[in-house]
Amino acid sequence: MANKCLLAVASASLLTGSFDALASEEGAIRRDTVNLRELIVTAPLKTDPDLIPLNVTQVTAKEIEKSGESSLLPVLVSKVPGLFVTERGFAGYGVSGGSAGTVNIRGVGQGNKVLFMIDGQPQWAGVFGHSLADTYVANGVEKVEVVKGPSSLLYGSNAMGGSVNIVTQVQKKDGITGRARALFGSYYTQKFAVSSGYRKGKFSATLSGQVDRSNGNRERSEFWLANEFLQLKYAASNNWSLAGMLNMTQTKANNPGTLQDPLENMWTDVVRGTGGLYIKNEYEKADGGIQGYINWGRNIVDDGNTPGQTPRDYLFHSTDYNMGFTAYETMYLWEANTLSAGIDFQHWGGHIWNTNKEDESIITSEATHHVNEVAGYLMMQQGFFNDVLNVNGGVRLQHGSTYGNVWVPQAGLIIKPGRDSQFKASFSKGFRSPNIRELYLYPPANPDLKPEYMLNYEISYRQHLLDYRLMLGAAIFYIDGKNMIQTVRVDGRPHNENTGKFHNKGFEIEAAYSVLPNLSASASWSYLHTDSDNLYSPKNKLNAEISYSPGPFSFTLEEMSIWSMKNGNPDGSTVSYSLLNLRAAYTLAAKVPVTFSVKVDNITDKRYQIIYGCPMPGATIMGGVEFQF
Repeated sequence: MANKCLLAVASASLLTGSFDALASEEGAIRRDTVNLRELIVTAPLKTDPDLIPLNVTQVTAKEIEKSGESSLLPVLVSKVPGLFVTERGFAGYGVSGGSAGTVNIRGVGQGNKVLFMIDGQPQWAGVFGHSLADTYVANGVEKVEVVKGPSSLLYGSNAMGGSVNIVTQVQKKDGITGRARALFGSYYTQKFAVSSGYRKGKFSATLSGQVDRSNGNRERSEFWLANEFLQLKYAASNNWSLAGMLNMTQTKANNPGTLQDPLENMWTDVVRGTGGLYIKNEYEKADGGIQGYINWGRNIVDDGNTPGQTPRDYLFHSTDYNMGFTAYETMYLWEANTLSAGIDFQHWGGHIWNTNKEDESIITSEATHHVNEVAGYLMMQQGFFNDVLNVNGGVRLQHGSTYGNVWVPQAGLIIKPGRDSQFKASFSKGFRSPNIRELYLYPPANPDLKPEYMLNYEISYRQHLLDYRLMLGAAIFYIDGKNMIQTVRVDGRPHNENTGKFHNKGFEIEAAYSVLPNLSASASWSYLHTDSDNLYSPKNKLNAEISYSPGPFSFTLEEMSIWSMKNGNPDGSTVSYSLLNLRAAYTLAAKVPVTFSVKVDNITDKRYQIIYGCPMPGATIMGGVEFQF
């Protein structure tokens, strides 16, 4: 068992660039295991990521903090092979027309095909079905678990192309700890963040807040965000624990449109909230829990006008919700066996309307809709030959009030020829339910739509060498997508139909090397071939990083290259670019440690557009200070 734990930690650490000595890591595991039993309440997980036969990448708190980013998405782009996120400017992703923040994994993602979660709670808007990228802040995050490939067996709809689970911080020490940070930089950008934790006996609490503002790199691209997070946890006994959380985000973003079609007066005002309660149990032969959650939002949008055009006389409003519960249990029935079972219920929907700007009592285009989904799943993994071979299989049955039943199978195997290597092979199905806009709103709506789905075939291998100082990994995949929802002409009118299909295939290669205790390097290359007209999915993506930490100093040099990516140019051409970023920090050891940092992005002042018509900034600089207590 110790070797199994050591292998899991070594794999995650080397993959994500954390090269701490394995001896201390193993000791940390033992301490955390004891504390978990006695006191610490952790976020619920439906299963151990190591049991999933798909490719899983974990991004640690250390990497997130070192990045200096206030948003999680840029960190994921730099750390996860095969993952890419659209951007339209220096700050903020926005919502509504012209927004960015689309997450693609292996070319799958547009239309909310990648599920984002906070502590296992699904995060997407109940009306339009899309994630809200600005709500995924870096403050107060313990780690991020990214599954590349369908996660629908465990999480159902919207996990078609993969899943991203944001795990919030856990207070591990008695007393009060915390940190506060302030950053200032290009385009009058200011970022402030504070997080604190308290623990006494069986009770612990975490509290964090964040404020970002920027004028943006283009006129009329101002952005403002505030985020507040509170979590309370109580370990009722060595076997039972409970917790509650509340996460709120408020954003105001302006959109100048594209260079070809500029806009005036285009802005979005969004309030987003997530609340949840869960109860966990943990015994020698079983562990699991029950989790209830609600995710809701209020959105106001002015769609703007072209220069010289009369401003619109209305504002768009929407309120939406996504609520439900999940109950799950993992049982260890006999040697080398793990059986996971669960049930999920989800109720989502919302209300849209327009109000006259001069008289808000005048309401038009009003509509209200909702959808119910219920599911059950079963997954088993059995080990053979002292865990050299593990066979995994599972199935999910989900019923939706609009589309009926969907079966979701998954099968795979994990082979460990030795403690230094691991081979995975898997087949899995993922699906996405049609959202309310596609079903009921606007002229193309079709209430008879069926879910989109894809079949994923994957093989991966990971090898550790030089006493775990060197990690080499590779994966190949083939994706067969069917029933894609597309707008077609029927009797001369637009109509949503399940007519689309796609085939994606490619590979990923990655390496990480701890040259010295204070010097490390890592690199990854992902290749994607698709037969569809897929936007914002690079054919080639290269990430490389060198980190050096002499004494109180730390330096990180990052490089990212994108080749042959369609960005929406009407002529169908692709874009390619390379970015070089530098991070430097100095920590003053004192009773209250102080870290001074500076980061320069796009050192070579490269001019490029991720979304056609939206120029990205050239060289930018951010600097600041952080206190730990």
